[in-house]
Amino acid sequence: MTETVLLVGGGGREHAIARAVADDCALYACASVRNPGIRRLADGFETVSETDADAVVEYAIEVNADLAVIGPESALEAGVADALDSAGVYAFGPRAEEARLETDKAYQRRFMAEASIPGCPDFEVFDDMEAACEHVDAYDGDLAVKPAGLTGGKGVKVIGDQVTAEEAKDYLRDSDYDRVVLEERLVGEEFTVQAFVANGDLRTTPAVQDHKRAYEGDEGPNTGGMGSYSDPALALPFMTEGDYGDAVEILEAVVDALPDYKGVLYGQFMLTAEGPKIVEFNARFGDPEAMNALPVLQTPFLDVLTAARDGDPLPELDFSGEATVCKYAVPDGYPVDPDSGARIAVDEESAGDALLYYASVDEREDGLYTTTSRSFAVVGRGDSIAAAETRAEDALSAAGDGLRIRHDVGKADLVERRIEHMDDLRD
Repeated sequence: MTETVLLVGGGGREHAIARAVADDCALYACASVRNPGIRRLADGFETVSETDADAVVEYAIEVNADLAVIGPESALEAGVADALDSAGVYAFGPRAEEARLETDKAYQRRFMAEASIPGCPDFEVFDDMEAACEHVDAYDGDLAVKPAGLTGGKGVKVIGDQVTAEEAKDYLRDSDYDRVVLEERLVGEEFTVQAFVANGDLRTTPAVQDHKRAYEGDEGPNTGGMGSYSDPALALPFMTEGDYGDAVEILEAVVDALPDYKGVLYGQFMLTAEGPKIVEFNARFGDPEAMNALPVLQTPFLDVLTAARDGDPLPELDFSGEATVCKYAVPDGYPVDPDSGARIAVDEESAGDALLYYASVDEREDGLYTTTSRSFAVVGRGDSIAAAETRAEDALSAAGDGLRIRHDVGKADLVERRIEHMDDLRD
């Protein structure tokens, strides 16, 4: 019997999910924007807000969905998984309470401390911004300033890296945040491990390194992610197998403490001289990291979804053993002053052997237009990071005018700087 799957969300992450399941099921999708890549893969597409739980459930029932995959964190926070589960449609995504692991950073840190999850940095939570400023002055060392709620990956300010202590205090005083988390600044190299979780079971995917800074050389403001890469091995070149194993043990500890968790558990780690520590957890696939993990997954993703729904052990995961490099094309001016509403031409044929994933574009009758967010990504695969990077770079002729790319993602000199950085820290 053919499974009917509902995909909630319309970004690059969701396009990657759609491509991973479309050949094995009847796929329907709903999102607030019409992603042209998802629309072509789906048997039906409904334009609804991802956070409108009632509308999502209504569409799920209309298409007789057997299960649903929830992409964006905003939908999880809005309780879309809860509503689908209550309506008898299994949702591969945590319910709102478990999703607080991402949606409430104060809860996240307190949970880690109370459950003795390894890798938790020193932290304090404040709802009084003046008290937070006093903590900045009194703390012996640099701090990361984190709003407790969702900020799209752009709300964190790191003293000693992005801002000075005085600038951090100005940021706190000028903000309208109800709560903030101040935690020790972690120094090292960031990486991500994403895991499929259900029924107390966990299966992990290769490590990925995202690049948040807007400009080459890790300069400029933070973005939702300008690109990312993975290695043919599970670990990245600046990591050891033991580092990867330590990260997996942290994820396993989370699942042990949250036995009802289901969906994707994303651990963003800082590899320090003392080993991996947690920067944050996300309750869904990363964007762009989903575009690194899913194209090299040889185990049918649908098999993971149906095992989760049916209460079976999750299948062991097989991967192709390829490296991946993902590079985003974003509107001119992104992220500070993006040129929204500009018509763009995307020549899909020129992507060649690379995969092209649409993200935040406005599809109109006369073509594609930019929004205020990232437009599309290309992913190259190869037997090495260098080979994958070449394929991704060759595919960027698909970008056309009005778009900007961070070209250094995955290039040999950037990867080597990561290796040298970790060598220096370990020494």
